[in-house]
Amino acid sequence: MFKNKTIHLIGIGGVSMSGIAEMLQDQGAIVTGSDIAESKITKHLEEKGITIFYGHHPEIIKEADIVIYTAAINPSDPERMEATKLHKESYERAAFLGKLMLSYQNALCISGTHGKSTTTGMVSSIFMEAKLDPTIQIGAILPAINSTSRIGSNAYLIMEACEYVDSFLQFHPTAAIITNIDNDHLDYFKNLENIKKSFGKYANLIPEDGYLIYNADDGNSQYLKDSTSASIITYGIQNEATFTAQNIKTNALGYYSFDVYQQQEFFQSIDLQLNGYHNIYNCLAAIALASIYIKDKDIIKKGIEKYHGVERRFEFIGLYKEARIFDDYAHHPTEINTIVKNLKTMKYNKSIAIFEPHTYSRTKEHVDEFAEILKNFDEVIITKIYAAREENIYNIKEEDLCSKINQTYPNKAKCILDFKDIKEYLSKNTEKDDLIITIGAGTITKLAHDLAKK
Repeated sequence: MFKNKTIHLIGIGGVSMSGIAEMLQDQGAIVTGSDIAESKITKHLEEKGITIFYGHHPEIIKEADIVIYTAAINPSDPERMEATKLHKESYERAAFLGKLMLSYQNALCISGTHGKSTTTGMVSSIFMEAKLDPTIQIGAILPAINSTSRIGSNAYLIMEACEYVDSFLQFHPTAAIITNIDNDHLDYFKNLENIKKSFGKYANLIPEDGYLIYNADDGNSQYLKDSTSASIITYGIQNEATFTAQNIKTNALGYYSFDVYQQQEFFQSIDLQLNGYHNIYNCLAAIALASIYIKDKDIIKKGIEKYHGVERRFEFIGLYKEARIFDDYAHHPTEINTIVKNLKTMKYNKSIAIFEPHTYSRTKEHVDEFAEILKNFDEVIITKIYAAREENIYNIKEEDLCSKINQTYPNKAKCILDFKDIKEYLSKNTEKDDLIITIGAGTITKLAHDLAKK
């Protein structure tokens, strides 16, 4: 479809954009890209032979047949303006990805407010174990492929599908998992009702001979069965569902083992190789999807048990002064609550949470919930709000969150905006067997890795 076409990607260093770049290169396109700064992802693409320019280079647009840009790229961006001026065929990332999906026989999409990357990773692990040569697009680095994408055959595309700005409404899923529906991205959706409407529209995209898989224990997802003509598969622990987990046990590492039942008949016993009760749900979702295409239950079991997580999902980074450092992408109260639950299965001296709030709008909307969840850590450091795509029109600042926590737990939280000052604080206040957890979807992960180098 795109062989010998010159295609330029603005913001090529993004997780999804980099995957598109590799997919296009595999189809024979001549791929170029631009980004603000060099990163692990851009280095990987350059090693693949893709030419990348850093900063703004409108002059390169002249050679492009097609221009692709992310939603974060403003219309005033010099390269976008040049593409408009030259009447270049241009697509926003999600629209182009939807176009690209049509070249795959089976588009298996995983969406939901929480758990998308982990569930996508589990599905990918199963399909690779089954040697089905899937093409993969995931929103985090998957250690099994050491990348956010894998180029395989056109039989199966396994893809994380994000709901932000209704991106997933551009897609063409043949089977879809919706892990859960929660209040998030309120800068765009405004309220939960609009989020549910969006997921309903997404479910309606699945063809009649396709499959919708959703969480029977998630109250916000129950309306989905009325939003599609596709076959319905459910999973859960508390409520009746197609796939359920029973006889749940946990070991000293917080890893769960359980028996999976399909339609109340024993399916397989599973020993997860990562902690977190929520991962039982992610596992059930992955099994439900995989079982449609893979009939060997032993392969499904092996694929799940080979999965050890993706980067930045309660990831162990290393040691700092004999304290263990973990890093997590969590940027919503529900996601931070899963970290709190993980800690209950572990032994440690004290927990130190370093939280980088992500976007002003989310911080403003959930400030009370963030405070309520963060109080569960022994110490809390709030660092600078990561603005991402926003300006601070919400009248919110880091001290507001600190004050909320300290109202009921005096001196538990402190604002330290600079990473250098956080390092200085930790050098004086970290003891043996402490747990340090860096939390957030912005640049906080760099602090975790810097500490582990000490």
